[in-house]
Amino acid sequence: MAKKSKQLRAALEKIDSTKAYSVEEAVALAKETNFAKFDATVEVAYNLNIDVKKADQQIRGAMVLPNGTGKTARVLVFARGAKAGADFVGEDDLVAKINDGWLDFDVVIATPDMMALVGRLGRVLGPRNLMPNPKTGTVTMDVAKAVEESKGGKITYRADRAGIVQAIIGKVSFDADKLVENFKAFNDVIQKAKPATAKGTYVTSLTLTTTQGPGIKVDVNSL
Repeated sequence: MAKKSKQLRAALEKIDSTKAYSVEEAVALAKETNFAKFDATVEVAYNLNIDVKKADQQIRGAMVLPNGTGKTARVLVFARGAKAGADFVGEDDLVAKINDGWLDFDVVIATPDMMALVGRLGRVLGPRNLMPNPKTGTVTMDVAKAVEESKGGKITYRADRAGIVQAIIGKVSFDADKLVENFKAFNDVIQKAKPATAKGTYVTSLTLTTTQGPGIKVDVNSL
């Protein structure tokens, strides 16, 4: 633990906590200050000035990053019959398995006729943001396309109660320009999602982090 604290302190010394960096500077700093022994995930967190209690100010959706996430998602599909590309396909058997504590998957996709069945898993899948939803393209008849997108770098995002949206934009091992491109693509989606009824400054703060690494403030205007 002491070693990690020392590494974290060294990383923090390279970051000016009073400054908001340009997207290019922030990505470079994230790569430089990463001290994880594995290929760390790079994430962004938007603090939005929205009221998620209002139906027209809820932000939720999905997109495919231009350069992927660096991770191949394990996809579970609720459907009748074989679905090419999925890691797991089933019906009642998967419901029973998940209720028994099995959660060895990253994405859940379902055909519309399966949603009554999947609804039984609301308490398990809901809090983990794994519940299939038409808004994120995970309730669909075109399961093959949904599986392909999920395997190819699709991310989902959702504003929490505090109006914070977090998303993965890649891995530390990515070239800096690819991380920047992913970041800008996600930022475009967030900006376009601004509710018409939201007042004042939309993005109140924006932070870039790596797994175990310190947060780096980003200047929204640089995007």
